[in-house]
Amino acid sequence: MPNPGRPGHGVPGTVTPGTVTPGTVTPGTVTPDAGTAIRIEGLRKSFGPNQVLRGIDLDVSTHEVICLIGASGSGKSTLLRCLNLLEPINAGRISLWGQEITADGIDQNLVRRSIGIVFQSYNLFPHMSVLQNVTLAPRKALGMPRPAAEEEARALLSRFGLLDKESEFPDRLSGGQQQRVAIVRALAMRPQIMLLDEVTSALDPELVAEVLDVIRELAASGMTMLIATHEMGFARDIARRVCFLEEGRIIEDAPPAELFTAPKDERTQRFLRRIIAAGRL
Repeated sequence: MPNPGRPGHGVPGTVTPGTVTPGTVTPGTVTPDAGTAIRIEGLRKSFGPNQVLRGIDLDVSTHEVICLIGASGSGKSTLLRCLNLLEPINAGRISLWGQEITADGIDQNLVRRSIGIVFQSYNLFPHMSVLQNVTLAPRKALGMPRPAAEEEARALLSRFGLLDKESEFPDRLSGGQQQRVAIVRALAMRPQIMLLDEVTSALDPELVAEVLDVIRELAASGMTMLIATHEMGFARDIARRVCFLEEGRIIEDAPPAELFTAPKDERTQRFLRRIIAAGRL
């Protein structure tokens, strides 16, 4: 089956105005930056008078895994929603493979085919089986025939230990199984980038490990990921870089071995002291 973690297995083709794909380049098209999957420049987002993001600058390389940490309300979830164009931005720009996706005239639905997002609430359709949940978007958005969509869905379900649940409805699954199905559903759209927003925070502690194992498998496959998480040990183990956010700003951006053992900024130090005191690192 196609590996959804490798560029070129999303929406194939060239990078042209109004599209965002890391495919081949032909004369007259915009040349993608193969090394940089995401570039965020001066990103600002407000909800009324509340400034949530106050000038975010961040580059994410293709195949890189970055974890976003910080207290609730620091802007992690809003940043992910802006990247998937679920929230309009107030200032700045976001580019994928050199193509600005916050410019006028961009097809947001096409962008979202390249960027999968999974939330802490599973958002599965309760009246649909696991297989129906996973195949709905590929059939409706990508125009895949039902047999092809079901074949790829079963391959993904098998990959993540869920094939025996294909006929079950969500209320018959554990929280960990529902979250794994939500991840599989996002992968069924063949994204090149995955955004994971606190995907374990709604789970009982004994169910967290099975979801984290899925994310580790995705990282090993080369998937480019931004992960907002409160699981500090997981961030330390899986991330190439960790970004600490506070009040809508990236305060510190460093490899996990550096950020967790020798943070430079006093605000990062204070946050980590609280985390250690709570026994979460």
